[in-house]
Amino acid sequence: MNRPPAAPAPLMMHDTAIPSRSPASTPPPAVAWPSIQRLVAADMAAVDALIRRRLASEVVLVNQIGEHIVAAGGKRLRPMLAVLAARALGYDGVDHHQLAAIIEFIHTATLLHDDVVDESDLRRGRRTANALWGNAPSVLVGDFLYSRSFQLMVELTQPQVMAVLADTTNAIAEGEVLQLLHVRNPDTDEAAYDRVIERKTAVLFAAATQLGALLAGADERIQQALHDYGLELGFAFQIADDVLDYTADAQALGKNLGDDLAEGKATLPLIHALAHCDDATRAIIRHAISAGDIDAMPTILRAIVASGSLDYSRAKAAAHARRAQHALHSLPPSPWVDALHGLARYALERDH
Repeated sequence: MNRPPAAPAPLMMHDTAIPSRSPASTPPPAVAWPSIQRLVAADMAAVDALIRRRLASEVVLVNQIGEHIVAAGGKRLRPMLAVLAARALGYDGVDHHQLAAIIEFIHTATLLHDDVVDESDLRRGRRTANALWGNAPSVLVGDFLYSRSFQLMVELTQPQVMAVLADTTNAIAEGEVLQLLHVRNPDTDEAAYDRVIERKTAVLFAAATQLGALLAGADERIQQALHDYGLELGFAFQIADDVLDYTADAQALGKNLGDDLAEGKATLPLIHALAHCDDATRAIIRHAISAGDIDAMPTILRAIVASGSLDYSRAKAAAHARRAQHALHSLPPSPWVDALHGLARYALERDH
């Protein structure tokens, strides 16, 4: 169970693979994002305090970059998932704060490395660490965060936590390499896209929720259910993110629109448009991916809309979100479970 399952097969617009629901398993009314934040506020304040304490280093540059990262804020979604999963299963200790911090350190390390690989200069509306300090310090501080996360894992003295997270970090690294292999490749198909986002995004969501259940003493069946919830939620979030790269307000998004195209990444809206547009437009899109050229963005945006690629992508994200909600059907009702359901809706409705 520690290694995540293979990525789901590509879903069609009117997916029929989602299990049917009985009235008893119908998801509760969606809990809005502000309500979820209020529910976890005390836990997340403790997590943030722990993150700040354990970021501290005798090396000044580590502290500078660490403070830059913490000050950037962000949703803290992955650590929040660990908190919610543990609370949903009745956990009332404090180790979930450390687990959440571990998850956030791993995620932040991947962001530092991603920004170097992608040559990004903007994240969450702020200049990236590599833009401010250079590539080498960013990579090395990312390594520091990875190693600090493993120090925190050892302190939890739970071998299964270490096993899951070791597999997860390995899968994330595979995802980074897979994505690199597909950069500026206009022949990237939907199956390849799914393999990348499973490893780069979904596996860490799955680890967060599975380990929250493990910490709460849940049996393997419930751990697997929470793992499945996190994996499907991760797919929904990443696909929705890729839609936002073509539709969001740049200021709200906190990065430049069209960054994926500029980096030569063929994400789902573009992959679908390539398969459904005319030959002339297809040639334009293929060149844009190969060259990382955003000059043709107006033409590409029209093609994405005309081919129904945004609707297709949103429908696929929604199918993953429904699967995530279905995975929760055996959990006892509580505000924490309602919040997990709410996050599945939030994945689809957010604007950044």
